[in-house]
Amino acid sequence: MNKERVGRIIGGSFGVVFVQISAGKLPTAVGGPLRLLAIAAFVGMLVVKRRGATARPAEDAAPAPAPAAPAPRVGFGRRYWYVVAAEAVALLGGLVLINPVLHAPQVTVGWIAFVVGVHFFGLATAWQLPSLRTLGAAMAACGLGGMVLACFGAPAAVIAVVAGIAPGALLLAWTWRPGAAAPAAVR
Repeated sequence: MNKERVGRIIGGSFGVVFVQISAGKLPTAVGGPLRLLAIAAFVGMLVVKRRGATARPAEDAAPAPAPAAPAPRVGFGRRYWYVVAAEAVALLGGLVLINPVLHAPQVTVGWIAFVVGVHFFGLATAWQLPSLRTLGAAMAACGLGGMVLACFGAPAAVIAVVAGIAPGALLLAWTWRPGAAAPAAVR
């Protein structure tokens, strides 16, 4: 598995988690289908991307040349772990401030989306995947929007959509985009 494939699985998993948790703030008639749609999007991505990774050329096509070197390992290097550690500290520090000190639990989902979004900037550098910057900016914006809405007393369902459902959908959409992990076209 390469970094992008692992990134798709991790991103899709967290996308499903964002939707599953946030959909609980919505009416069942809306939240239930959103939960099912998130799971279907994740499972569909796994099937489609797996099928694409194992696609074989047509029988009449010339055989593909043998790879020159073995596929690179994922390699969660030191920089990756620094990014994850910084994310964990920011998440925990913010949650300690938001809940017991500020008594503002409605801000929590926005804070989480913001921190997760910002952490993608570090991952973009650590993994050399520039597309993560766009994803990170969009998720951080959703998180900031959710925190602002919470500060102005917006209903929990609105905050859940902006800071939970939207970031979950962004993560799931990112897993479907074409990228380096896509198989090369058959000649």
